[in-house]
Amino acid sequence: MSTSSVSGAPETLTPVTHRVSQAQLVKYADASGDHNPLHLDVDFAAGTPYGKPIAHGMLVLAFVSELLTKSFGRAWLCGGKLKTRFRAPVYPGDMVTASGTLKSATDAQATYTVSVHNQGGEAVITGEATVPLAA
Repeated sequence: MSTSSVSGAPETLTPVTHRVSQAQLVKYADASGDHNPLHLDVDFAAGTPYGKPIAHGMLVLAFVSELLTKSFGRAWLCGGKLKTRFRAPVYPGDMVTASGTLKSATDAQATYTVSVHNQGGEAVITGEATVPLAA
């Protein structure tokens, strides 16, 4: 649910939720060219500190861009800025939700605190997004 602030920027962005699957990791690896066995090979990943395959960080980060594109469309795509930090791994089977809350706004732009949390409420990505509001 989005509510508008005085600047016209929504106070909160409508969240985007995805369940990450191993099949999705394979498709992302093919699209990106990143075939690191940490993402794709169960036996290899079992020998790492993660114990099992993890999602590509950029795949999970794409959910933040989806959130911002759905909220701001062309303004995000043509002039948005994003600064994030990866906090924790995402595993196949995890349900992750990207969300955003207004931090500050002027007539020209809005800055949002953005994050992706897993089904346990753990932040896996945190950051800030700035979106132009003026045409």
